[in-house]
Amino acid sequence: MRRTLIAAAAAAALAAPLTLAASGTASAAPKAPKAPVTDFNKDGYADLVLGAPYGTVDGKESAGYVAVVYGSKNGPDRAHPRVIDRGTAGVPGDVTEHDTFGRELTVGDFDGDRYTDLVVGGFSDKAVVLWGSGGGLTDAAAELPGVRGDLASGDFDGDGHRDLVTAAYPRNEDEIGGMTVSYGPFTRAGAPARKDVVTIGAYRGPSDFVAGDMNGDGVDDLVTSHNFEDKAYASKFWRGTKGGISHEAKALKSSDGGVVADVDGDGYGDFVTRDNGGSNDDNSYEAGTVRVDYGSKDGPAATRTKKITQDSPGVPGVGETGGPGPVEDTDGDQFGADLSAGDVNGDGYADIAVGVPGEDVKAGGKDVVDAGSVVVLKGARAGLGGTGAQAFTQSTSGVPGASEADDAFGARVLISDVNGDSGGIGDTYADLTVAAVGEDGTYADSGAAWVFRGSASGVTTSGTVSFGPGALGAPEKGARLGTELGR
Repeated sequence: MRRTLIAAAAAAALAAPLTLAASGTASAAPKAPKAPVTDFNKDGYADLVLGAPYGTVDGKESAGYVAVVYGSKNGPDRAHPRVIDRGTAGVPGDVTEHDTFGRELTVGDFDGDRYTDLVVGGFSDKAVVLWGSGGGLTDAAAELPGVRGDLASGDFDGDGHRDLVTAAYPRNEDEIGGMTVSYGPFTRAGAPARKDVVTIGAYRGPSDFVAGDMNGDGVDDLVTSHNFEDKAYASKFWRGTKGGISHEAKALKSSDGGVVADVDGDGYGDFVTRDNGGSNDDNSYEAGTVRVDYGSKDGPAATRTKKITQDSPGVPGVGETGGPGPVEDTDGDQFGADLSAGDVNGDGYADIAVGVPGEDVKAGGKDVVDAGSVVVLKGARAGLGGTGAQAFTQSTSGVPGASEADDAFGARVLISDVNGDSGGIGDTYADLTVAAVGEDGTYADSGAAWVFRGSASGVTTSGTVSFGPGALGAPEKGARLGTELGR
């Protein structure tokens, strides 16, 4: 699954992002990574995009769709959602069984008009881009032929235009893998300014993209993950330059997804990822480990690194593994199954939301298996750690709903400022969106999302709202709403 997250210490800021500089002269200070806000109508409120790739549309199973919920001063505007599938007016293609439209999502201003646009992919090799406008996403959309697999956006040549990287690579008999970078601005017909095909080597291609500035030069870099069957290979760091993504990479420890954010305020973007230890075979059974490779002038540091688990000091919970049982298999906690970054308490440091979808929860005096939770780790000058960490489940007081087996609450997480409660730079409290893809509605596994508000003390349950497909007027059957979140 794609988890390409681009974030910064002031990721919630809807104006120009806050830059945190390291000590030293202004000319020598690194540039903190910037995080563009997902704001399709440019009203100052972050919008939410929730993929439901397994939803049944027009009677066709797993045709898939995307639900867009616009932000407002009161939080997510659930009364005016936008539900988009292959049959929506202006969207190229046809509703097709097992197309899984919405399986891949990424956002950015691809045409340079300052409105955020949305790229949606599925099983087809032809993804689509929907254009933002003053009224939100328009009915106009363009096809992006040859865009397949994992997607991510970033400014990889530093020209101020968003670029699109995909796992598309010419098919060949030698099993050589690679990626394609399409540089912006794009025309309204979907044509990029230029394209560059980057060869990776004897891999099955990248399985994840994580984009963001990790060396402080103001240009987004890229980390690719690689695996085949149960084996995880070394990840690769690709430097962004004024000419675009370099064709030479630096090897990193293996990783599974992640996010780039400045968690210690030194001006360098830090690579926060799930540590998979060289194997993906037992990921679903593992307790889970989050790893921080701190940024430097050379990118993610090989030696300045830190691992965090639920057994680390201050982190709520206990790391638990799963495995085969007498009746059915149970998941491990999977601490770090999804990660997102932003400043939930307005202190200028990026905080990290950690999805723990396999967490067993005590509810009604019983252990509820794989109900799921989310943990928020706070950034600080000393770096990321357990001090001030928070944890939430559906059984937490003030959270709507109830913990049920296999809800997978925390399967996807996103930090963004949906309600725009900014009192100025550094005084914005980002909000937390959590998806539970196994939540039951009218149908089993229809999925749902919760939006928690940020505050000076961190994430709060006050004013938390939740919604599933039914509340948005979207198809419920098999939807697994929130399988992907647009970022």
